[in-house]
Amino acid sequence: MALQVGLVGLPGAGKTSLFAALTGITGGAYGKAHVGIAPIPDDRLEPIAAIEGSAKTTPATIEVVDPPGLSAAVLGELRKADALIAVTRNFGPDADPARDLEALTFELVVADLEHVERRLDRVRTLAKSGDPNLHRQVAELERVAVHAEAGNPLSSYPGTLPPELEPLTTKALIEIVNGGEGGFDLKLEAELAELAPEEASAFREGPVSFDTVLSGLFEQVGLLTFFTGGEKETRAWTLRRGQTALDAAAAIHTDMARGFIRCEVIGWRDFVEAGSRAEAARRGQQRLEGKDYVVADGDILNIRFNV
Repeated sequence: MALQVGLVGLPGAGKTSLFAALTGITGGAYGKAHVGIAPIPDDRLEPIAAIEGSAKTTPATIEVVDPPGLSAAVLGELRKADALIAVTRNFGPDADPARDLEALTFELVVADLEHVERRLDRVRTLAKSGDPNLHRQVAELERVAVHAEAGNPLSSYPGTLPPELEPLTTKALIEIVNGGEGGFDLKLEAELAELAPEEASAFREGPVSFDTVLSGLFEQVGLLTFFTGGEKETRAWTLRRGQTALDAAAAIHTDMARGFIRCEVIGWRDFVEAGSRAEAARRGQQRLEGKDYVVADGDILNIRFNV
């Protein structure tokens, strides 16, 4: 499953530079959302691949969406996103990242309010049929609208939100500060994204910490990483925390889930320390698990299936 992340930022904050730094994509059609794929750095891939003798490694990825502006309609494109990254500006004479973040939060509240009001208008029309369930929906949406009209994010709404709303203000929100002490130089990072990693590191004054930002995003959204390995490829995959070996099989291929038999599981640390699958098995560190096994972060899975 690809985590989808939406970028939000005030004009000139560096949102599009962040998009380029993450995805390596520059340019794009004016007035349209830019969409790209960003790899998730993971130091565990290479040692696993070395033991497996894999020809290549494939990291887990996120889909990054950079919408053109902050109108309610444009922000509506991010309702399917799993999380949001807010880019704030800490350069120039009037720099104030805290003010930027407050302004962005307000724009998200306004977009949610407009979305709730449109939904309310539709349900009110349908409720003229006399359906009591629709009347209850109208009453709940009216309460949600009052909450948002007061300038409150829907994350603080005291009741249960209708699931079809997909509010922006309930999503995980990570702030990235552009410029200043402790912030990122997003313009530089966008330029370095066009270079090989070894070349890029030579131009940096310090290590880029996008990997820690993305790791924090994984934590907030509730994702974990598992691995598969073989001669052709060692690959990282993502799952929601609490999902099972059957869900992992489905993430790889639907046929695997349909014909699931069992799953061989080794923790990545145990595998690297053992130096081979055979040695890990000899040490009792390789387990056979069924479809209900809850996958842990860092598990290496070998799924047996028959279709």
